[in-house]
Amino acid sequence: MQKLSFWALSLFAAIIAVVPACKNDHDHDDITGFGDVEIEFDHQAGSSALVLGNEYTTAAGEQVRFTTFDYFVSNFVLTNKDGFTYTVPKNECYFLVKHDDPDSREIKLKNIPAGDYTGLRFTIGVDSAKSVSPIAERTGALDPAGAANGHYWSLNSGYIFMKMDGTSPAAPVEPSTGERIFQYHVGLFGGYNSKTINNLKVINLTVPSEAAEVRQDHEAPHFHMYVDALEVFTSPNTVKIADKPFSHGDAFSATLSSNYADMFAIDHVHNH
Repeated sequence: MQKLSFWALSLFAAIIAVVPACKNDHDHDDITGFGDVEIEFDHQAGSSALVLGNEYTTAAGEQVRFTTFDYFVSNFVLTNKDGFTYTVPKNECYFLVKHDDPDSREIKLKNIPAGDYTGLRFTIGVDSAKSVSPIAERTGALDPAGAANGHYWSLNSGYIFMKMDGTSPAAPVEPSTGERIFQYHVGLFGGYNSKTINNLKVINLTVPSEAAEVRQDHEAPHFHMYVDALEVFTSPNTVKIADKPFSHGDAFSATLSSNYADMFAIDHVHNH
């Protein structure tokens, strides 16, 4: 019995010594290197999925049908659970999200240091430095003659940060078409040739539960983000189409940008 107890104790001691060491080595391997992050922008209209042409009701009780819902997002920064922040390189962080282009609603941030990320920061719009940079440096989503066609004002060298078009019974009749349309085109970064409003908005979000686990040679974690188009009409200012059906870079654009700063929320994260 004494001999059996000795061998049993020896075996138990060996297991205790080996298991923690193996676990620590595995954990260390998991959080080295680099990986990617995916972000999905899931467009909503209140509690319903956004469908162009469908009817929705604003906070002011007006009926709307959207025909366009596009916006720029840029300057992404991720924060991990230890407080470490990673800023995505400048030339890799400009995206034009268009509701009628499903591929544009899923973006990928590449070569992110491995870690568990709980925070996401980004800008709605295109910052002043990039807006006034040489045209040769504004490629991809920022090319005014390409992907950004229809999303750039030559006046004051500015991008349209958010473009929302639609129809509403609350809007006046357009004489040339007989339609009742509204148009909200918001830009302005502070001005180049002359001073303007600055409608750039920085958004800070925190994951509601599970952190995004970035690991080398693993499938990218997926941020599932809800974007509520009706927030443009909701808060902190109630917007009434009957009062203001058009805004193309005027003073009212500051009201709209204050509202759309609230339209983003991370619903959950899918990990590998």
